[in-house]
Amino acid sequence: MRPAHIALAVLVAAAWGVNFTVIEVGLDHFPPLLFCALRFLVAALPAVFFVGPPKVAWRWVLGVGLALGVAKFGLLFIGMHEGMPAGLSSLVLQIQAVFTALFAAVFLAERPTRVRLLGMGVALAGIAVAAADEGTSGPLLGFVLVIAAAAFWGVSNVLTRKAAPPDALAFMVWVSLVPVLPLLGLSLMFEGADPDLQALARIDWAGAGTIVYVAWVTTVFGFGVWGFLLRTYDASAVAPFSLLVPVFGMSSAALVLGEGISPARWLAAALLVGGVALTSLPAAWWRGARGPRAALGQRDASGQRDASGPGLPLGRSLRPRRRAAAADARGPERAAPAAPEPAGTSASRTPSTASRPSPPG
Repeated sequence: MRPAHIALAVLVAAAWGVNFTVIEVGLDHFPPLLFCALRFLVAALPAVFFVGPPKVAWRWVLGVGLALGVAKFGLLFIGMHEGMPAGLSSLVLQIQAVFTALFAAVFLAERPTRVRLLGMGVALAGIAVAAADEGTSGPLLGFVLVIAAAAFWGVSNVLTRKAAPPDALAFMVWVSLVPVLPLLGLSLMFEGADPDLQALARIDWAGAGTIVYVAWVTTVFGFGVWGFLLRTYDASAVAPFSLLVPVFGMSSAALVLGEGISPARWLAAALLVGGVALTSLPAAWWRGARGPRAALGQRDASGQRDASGPGLPLGRSLRPRRRAAAADARGPERAAPAAPEPAGTSASRTPSTASRPSPPG
């Protein structure tokens, strides 16, 4: 990758990591479901008037919008509202790679490799360590809700893979339209009209800034740049940068919010990042090859492309907090086009691997 494009990949990972800290700040200004609805409303408008149509069946737009927007981000925002720390949320949410692999095995009939199974085990060990640490030092309910959010992220990844959108940014903008009304309805039901109206009436520059960041920076800018990188390079070259998200998430939460990082949390981070790397990075990457056939960019037997998203016990009112204390992920990845077979090549020859497109300019 060109140095400028490496810098862009790191910048996107940093934006997605800092996003968790911004969410934490935003939850002090808005009830979680209202905040989530505003996030998608601003992400979709006015961008929807400038991007082309999603170029996939509308059922995929609806399915991903409900799984990713309503379930995944709704659970994440509520989990953080319940006290789940921003830095730990950025780390625990990466277990979505394990859920994605499991759902792909069940619904797409993909048989996980031994390396991927090993990665799942290592990542789950990291979750166990984090759960034990959080159970003694923080609210376990918030931890469970973020795990549930990661599971729905896995669902949206599988749906996105089946949809195989040719334009990740346009797809995400249209997907962002879907959860707005469901989230507003849930907010009115469980958070109440009065708290919502009071939060909107008290909106200040800090609150507005959090909405702009989570909508335009993490969604429009983040997915737009990520999609550009995946159109320019092999998925195996771009995907590893997503492992930097929890690094920036935990670091920004420690610097801005003063969140401590215990030795157990460091151990959980090492296990989770290592397990996710084994689970989601291409097999060719581990062999030192540069081919795109792998967990984050390969086509399975049915010809589908892997695409990962780069995030409710509602018995009581969920109002904004007044304390200082936080997927997106990955966008859908695209495999590089296969290199043409040279003229005169024997029919018995093994087909060549996909080539990497040259960067523009």
